[in-house]
Amino acid sequence: MSRGRRADREGKYTLTRRPDRPAKAGPPWKHAVDAPPAPAATLPHGATPGGDRGPPGRRPGSGSWLVLGLVALGVTAGATAIAYQRGQTRRCLAFYGSDVARRVAEAPQVEVWTLAPSDTPGRLRAVSRRDVSRAPGLVHLRRGLVEDANFRWPGVGEEIRSRLPARAWDVALVFSDPARPDTTAVLVVDTATPGAGDDGAGWLAVVGRPGRMGLGRIGAGLGKWLADLPSGR
Repeated sequence: MSRGRRADREGKYTLTRRPDRPAKAGPPWKHAVDAPPAPAATLPHGATPGGDRGPPGRRPGSGSWLVLGLVALGVTAGATAIAYQRGQTRRCLAFYGSDVARRVAEAPQVEVWTLAPSDTPGRLRAVSRRDVSRAPGLVHLRRGLVEDANFRWPGVGEEIRSRLPARAWDVALVFSDPARPDTTAVLVVDTATPGAGDDGAGWLAVVGRPGRMGLGRIGAGLGKWLADLPSGR
């Protein structure tokens, strides 16, 4: 820009633009930059502005039916598993009774007592006691004690009428809860007397309940588990 000086009436000078020269254009960065036009929005095939129609072939609400189908499948699978489990333990639950079966599966304290005849005829006493609540293999033993296939059961119309003498029972498995001592469950085991068939020997009974069942395929595993336990007091 060309500028000149001109004195005013008071003798002061001021800058003035010369009318014979046009003003120069400003630097290029002073000009506004025009943005490219935004692309036009596109709608899915088959959709209309303001509508909720999705892609063709997908019905409204199909996702909800899928979720409901998966839930129904899960419920059916769970019910089938429960029915199967009950079928595998039905006879044991009837033999033990629900309370004893619950103690066998859940009691926080488990002990093994070594038994011997007492001075009173027909009674037993514990000559040693071992706390096996944290013993390796106890979880599998709990599960095995309530599975029907691990025992030998009387055939149809067959009953076990004879009663074993007290001296036949040599081991007791004691399931208890220190907070509820009145709910203790005691299983007595005869590990020596044959009579359970070719797949095992010995018997198991519940103190306070009638009957006994033969140690089938659980007999060998139970004997080894007992033998591997540390000595008790």
